[in-house]
Formats: sequence, structure tokens, C-alpha cells
Amino acid sequence: MKELVVPFRGERYRESKRLSRLIAPPYDVIDAAARARFAALDAHNIVHVMLPEAPPAGDRYAWAGEQLAAWREGGVLVRDMEPAAYVMAQGDRLGVFVALAAEGYGPRRVRPHEKTHAGPKADRLALLRATRTNLESLFLLAPDRDGALEQALAEVAQRSPDASAELDGVAIRFWLVRDKELSGFPLPASPLYMADGHHRYETASAYAAENPAADRVLAFVASARDPGLVVLPTHRLIHGAGRRVDAVVPAWRTLFDLAPVPPGVDPVAYLRQLGRDRTACLVASPDGDQLGLALKPDARLDDFPDLGASAAVRALDVARVETLVVKPLLRADASTPTLAYTADAREALESARRGASTAVLLNPTRVEQVFAVADASDVMPPKSTYFAPKVPSGLVLRPCEG
Repeated sequence: MKELVVPFRGERYRESKRLSRLIAPPYDVIDAAARARFAALDAHNIVHVMLPEAPPAGDRYAWAGEQLAAWREGGVLVRDMEPAAYVMAQGDRLGVFVALAAEGYGPRRVRPHEKTHAGPKADRLALLRATRTNLESLFLLAPDRDGALEQALAEVAQRSPDASAELDGVAIRFWLVRDKELSGFPLPASPLYMADGHHRYETASAYAAENPAADRVLAFVASARDPGLVVLPTHRLIHGAGRRVDAVVPAWRTLFDLAPVPPGVDPVAYLRQLGRDRTACLVASPDGDQLGLALKPDARLDDFPDLGASAAVRALDVARVETLVVKPLLRADASTPTLAYTADAREALESARRGASTAVLLNPTRVEQVFAVADASDVMPPKSTYFAPKVPSGLVLRPCEG
């Protein structure tokens, strides 16, 4: 079996001093307003080809391929002469860009934790066929039990960076590891765990099946031991005219210990303390009430088969809160409610304060829980994790062939 990860000849912007104007977050966290903002920064910002907008009656995917070819011909992008591993520090988080085998999940060397959807994969596959280039990266975690990857990344980060940038207020530093330094660098080993990019990985694997020369995909790998690794919870916002928290409180009392957030206490800190040794959440109502819920030790969770198929999923706060708190709230709404998400706890609380929603705040899922779900070949509920900050697109590209 071929190596899981290898160095590669990356393609990068020639004008590295302008990187802050040329990079962007991944496609799936960019809305229309953000796309317009990044596109306005520079005519060569990566969003122009990552989220292409074709002229009227044009094919936007073909346009992206043509635009990318023009950038290459004009010297906007240059290809490194020798294979390298590309180390990045993004804020306090360290990791390395490598070329990952696009082999799907069958061999179990890459392990997912998320269910994917056909629409995004069809979109990314059309773009991949047109550009034949990895324009953005997956994000994976290496267990790194001996700490070799963490140590090697820290050693690289001691020297002056080969390039630097800033994205959304977060400083980025970038190094090339090549030649003799590369021969001693501990490239991540199997298994690797998906953090972000499930759709992109499945798309790359599908493309590799139809084009065997394109058998690898750009991936950013961080050590699970990295102290800069941040996983945020994704809080739930329930919008609807007939929100009825009072209607579900009696059912909640059979499963949870309920208590209002004490006056003058920070709600987020209160939730963190409440969930220190058990599942907890905080429900903020439009009427101003903020109610803490902590799962009772003797709660009969076996009565809820839809909590999840595996013990790993059934143990997740997000699975329990989704089933026992959020779904009852949705059913109690007299209107037709909608569900939205945010990783920003303050934004969620402010939405409830303004009367725009009922907010359900959660504590974060732990990395070891992500691994346990993936090892069980199960998937988490939607929006279970938010790895922050998002890996930037445009720092390094990878042509799919050669």
C-alpha cells in the first residue's frame, strides 16, 4: 500500500508580501457578503477561483479553470521545483500541509466523523474537474502519541518564516521543509482523523477513481497534542413565533437538574462549570430567562434510541442536547420553527436577548470524543464541532497531476 502522506511540489503566489490580500477561509464558511469582501481585496484572491462567478450565460467552473490557467501563464502562481512539506502556524496552532492519499474511507487510514451531502460534493467535483487543482485544504488530526510531530513542528517554528500573512485578525507564519530537513521530518502516520473537509475528501477520492493520476489531495495535519488546537461548540438558535420553553420544562425536569443562571454570573463560565463532569447546556429565552440544565446521573437514556447508534455518539453532549432539549423545543413551537447555528456564544446570547431566537448553548466536544466516534465508524450529529480558526485557502495549492 502506498504511503498515506508525502511531500509535494506546491504552487504558491509569487508576491508573498501580498498574501494577506490573496488568501481566504474555506469555501463552506464564506457567505455572499464575505465572498464580495475577499474578492474586492485583489483580482487574484483565491475566492475568484474557489467560489467562481462566471460572466452571464457562462460556465463558472470552466471560467475558474481558464482563470487559473491565466494566473499561471501570467506568473501570478509559481510551482516549487522540489517536493516539500509546508508548515503553518495560525495563531497558536501548528500543522503541516502534505499530499494525502485520496483513497476513501475503506482502508480506514483516514477516519471520518461526519455525514456528507450530495450537493456540496457535486459542486466541488465540478470545480476539481475544471481546475485539476486542490485550491483548498482538508484539515486532519494525527494522534501523535509519541509527540514526534508536535516536537518537529515546534522546532521548525523557531526559525524565521518563509512567508507571513494575516486572515481575519489571526497571524499566519509559513515555512518550507525540504532537502535534508525533510528527510528527518516525521510525516504523520495512519490513522488520521478528519476535522474539517469531509466533502472535499470524498470529492477528491471520487475524482481519483475517474482519474488515477490524481490520487492525492492537499491536507493540513495537526497534532492532537497541539496546545493551540481549539474546538468550539456550535450553539443552536431556534427561530419561530411560537417558542414555548415553558411547555417543555416539565419533561426536562425528569432528565435534568434545572437552575437559573445566578445574577451577575457569566453564562458561558456558568455553563462550563455546570458541565465539568456531566452533560449540560444553557437555554436562553427571548423573555430574558437563562436556564442551566445538567443531566441527572440516573437519567434513563436507554429510553431514547435516537440518541445514536454507538456508545461513542450516545456519550456526546451534542447528541444528548440535540435529542433531549433541542428537538422537544422544535416540537413545542406553535409556528414552523427554523434552526440556525453559531460558534459564537456571545452572538447566541445576544440573539436571545433581542428576542430573535431561543438559544441553546453547549460545551465543546473533546478531540478524544471525535476519535472515539470515528473509531466506532459512526457519525456525529450535524454541527457538532467547529475547529478554529479555519485553515486558510491560497497559502499553497496542489496541482492534482504530477
